[in-house]
Amino acid sequence: MFSTRLDQFDNSDYHSGSWFARVLWMIVSGMFFQTLFPWPSSLKRLWLRVFGAKVGRGVVIKPRITIKYPWKLTVGDYCWIGENVWIDNLGQVAIGNHCCLSQGALLLCGNHNYKKTTFDLMVGDITLEDGVWIGARASVGPGVNCKSHSVLTMGSTATQNLEAWMIHQGNPAQLKMNRQFDSKPDN
Repeated sequence: MFSTRLDQFDNSDYHSGSWFARVLWMIVSGMFFQTLFPWPSSLKRLWLRVFGAKVGRGVVIKPRITIKYPWKLTVGDYCWIGENVWIDNLGQVAIGNHCCLSQGALLLCGNHNYKKTTFDLMVGDITLEDGVWIGARASVGPGVNCKSHSVLTMGSTATQNLEAWMIHQGNPAQLKMNRQFDSKPDN
């Protein structure tokens, strides 16, 4: 019989960036992102760009958010990132244009291999295509692609790709219905 051996865990082959950049980011993140103080989104966008993130125009970033490594983050134009969002981007996270991450949403790029006694780290990139909405307290797992205008409802968990223009709900998320808009956009 085998058992988990966390004393043998080794992720030395995973490289998250320089020690200096990670320490500086922890300081800036604590002061400007993880705080309750409502710093303007323009300042937060600037800080993300300074640390290597690609951030589009008009991105709204609320207080108390956590971004693990900004140099592994791309955010398109006019996205909303709500309070208490956690982007745990051990891998690349690409967020398209006009996406919404509601309060407490979690994008989680890392996991552990429970089949290995050494509990090896597994990393997968996450992509949110244009128009995606991740509901409050919903979670997106490693390697998931949320296709164009898909919705993951409140409290749901996506462990597989979400279909375009569809609403997904549950844990694990299941396809529920088509996403339809009430009227044609003005522009």
